[in-house]
Amino acid sequence: MFLSVQELVQLTGRKVKTKQILALRSMGVPFFVNALEQPVVTRAAVEGRAPVAGERVVRPSWQPRVVTG
Repeated sequence: MFLSVQELVQLTGRKVKTKQILALRSMGVPFFVNALEQPVVTRAAVEGRAPVAGERVVRPSWQPRVVTG
């Protein structure tokens, strides 16, 4: 269901969780951060298949429009 710590290190090439998060963002891999501030990636996100019922779908975080002028 989720990638193991070793698989996440292999995917990102990083051992430090903050560096893993930056690498996942730059690769465009959907993930979420758990209560331990560790990135969590579903197998469906990496394998490119549709999520199975019960798996959480990760949406991009909301960002406000910046007022210019």
